[in-house]
Formats: sequence, structure tokens, C-alpha cells
Amino acid sequence: MKIAIRCTELQQQEWLSKPHNDLVEYHFFTKDALAFFAVEADVYFDLIFDDTNALSGLINKPVFVNEVITPCSSFPNSFIRINAWNGFLHRELIELAANENQYSIVEEIMNALGWKYQIVADEPGMIAPRIIAMIINEAYFGLEDKISTKEEIDVAMKLGTNYPYGPFEWSEKVGLKKIYHLLYVLSSQDARYTPSMLLKETALTQ
Repeated sequence: MKIAIRCTELQQQEWLSKPHNDLVEYHFFTKDALAFFAVEADVYFDLIFDDTNALSGLINKPVFVNEVITPCSSFPNSFIRINAWNGFLHRELIELAANENQYSIVEEIMNALGWKYQIVADEPGMIAPRIIAMIINEAYFGLEDKISTKEEIDVAMKLGTNYPYGPFEWSEKVGLKKIYHLLYVLSSQDARYTPSMLLKETALTQ
């Protein structure tokens, strides 16, 4: 199986930290997007994903896109969503969302890669990003109320939950604009996700 992967250098490092099947051939594209779109492969992973139209020529092949917010129903039927936000790809369990007719294809590809995975509901935020976004939001509410400093909140979170990063470290790793965008979308359905004013202001001025 030949897999083409468009990604950042950090995403490539996270990918290579996972199990590797010698029967699977990886081709990474960290800068040359045109070469990625033109290469012949069995499966495509666009972890930078920013243009559906650029991938339109690949609609007959499975295309995994790093899209945490927008559901599969908004994309061509061959698209499969993967949570590849920074810090998530090297986790033991990968979150995916797909159309039901893609489940067998997903299973075949994940088994070939040797990756553990979970197909989650095709909704904005999946599972882990929702949780992390909410934790980050609560941390910003705490900072807004002058409960503690960023550094102290990060340390308390790591010591109390054994998370690899504190909420502010997570926000820097993932990107606060992505966190804000997810919270904004989720809050339209559930007020619990309403972004703190400080988070919103910080995200929109970055």
C-alpha cells in the first residue's frame, strides 16, 4: 500500500512515532503541495487540509483530512475525517469520522498501518478536541477572574490529571484560533461551550 501524506514537520514526527508496517510505503510532502496532489497513491492523508477543491481529483481514492469541525456530509463521499491536531496524532488511539459506507475501507487502512482507532459520531469536535477545548476555555475563565497564572494553572492540570500538557500549553500546541473556532461552532448548539471573552480576544488578535 502506498500512502501520500501532506503534513507539517511536527505532524511527520508524530506520524513516525507510531507503529510502522514495512509493507506500507510512506511518501511525505511537507512543502510541495502540488507534488502531493499529483502523486499516484492508494490512500491520501492531507493533515494540513485547507482546500477541498485541490483534492477534487482524488475523489475515487480514500482521502483522510485533518478536519475536526466540519462533518463529512459537507465533503465528497471519499473523505474521512481524522483528528490530527498537533499533539493528537501520536496518541495510541486515533479518532476518525466517516460515512458508514467507508467503515470497511477505514478498517483496512488502519489495520495496514497497525494503528488503533475509534470511529466517532460525525459531529463538530469529535471527542478529545471537545474535551480539550472546554478545559482550555475554563482555564481562560480562571485567568480572566485572576484565580491564578497561566503557569500555575498548567502545572496544576498536569499534576492533577496526569495530562501531558496544561490547558495553555495545549492551546499553544493546537493553536488558539482553532480552539476558538471549535468553541464558537459548538456554542451555537450548547451554551456550555461559549468562549470566554479573554480567549476570544486573544484568539482574534493573534
